[in-house]
Amino acid sequence: MNIRIRLAEAGDIPLLRELIEASVRGLQAGDYSAAQLESALRTVYGVDTQLIADGTYFAAEEMEASGGESSGAKSSGGALLVGCGGWSKRKTLFGGDQFAGREDSLLDPSKDAAKIRAFFVHPAWARRGIGGMILEACEAAAWAAGFRRLEMGATLMGVPFYRAKGYAELEAAEVPLEDGLTLPIVIMAKSSSG
Repeated sequence: MNIRIRLAEAGDIPLLRELIEASVRGLQAGDYSAAQLESALRTVYGVDTQLIADGTYFAAEEMEASGGESSGAKSSGGALLVGCGGWSKRKTLFGGDQFAGREDSLLDPSKDAAKIRAFFVHPAWARRGIGGMILEACEAAAWAAGFRRLEMGATLMGVPFYRAKGYAELEAAEVPLEDGLTLPIVIMAKSSSG
């Protein structure tokens, strides 16, 4: 496995959309109903172009197909896009461009927590350390930007992963979806001291 973590670019957006949809449908079906997932894909999950513009969103690429695997989205350079995730210096905790609950005002690193955002791994590449590689890049960048705390709205599937990476569960929350549905998530946080 030859994975490279790099900043996502505007040209990646169509591939990121494909990756996000595959990840949500392939990995979250054990925790959420099909109706919740499809509604979340329409109203919450998606590419946040502000993260890309801010230079805080990462793409994970498989540089050479290993073992003949080709699941993922091919970038223009021929690499396979297999994961993505980022951090934010803005108030929005979760949601792509289509999410109505966005607040993009800037956070104060001396008192606010940076947001860990929009982590997705292609199902064919899950549980190979890709999410951990992206998370390390995000944490290092947020600490370097002066933040001392991180927080996120974790999906139910993500809670064990983030707990293993030193994040503590703060509270359960419900993200409103269409037709009276909600998407249960868990607010989690970590400080720079671990």
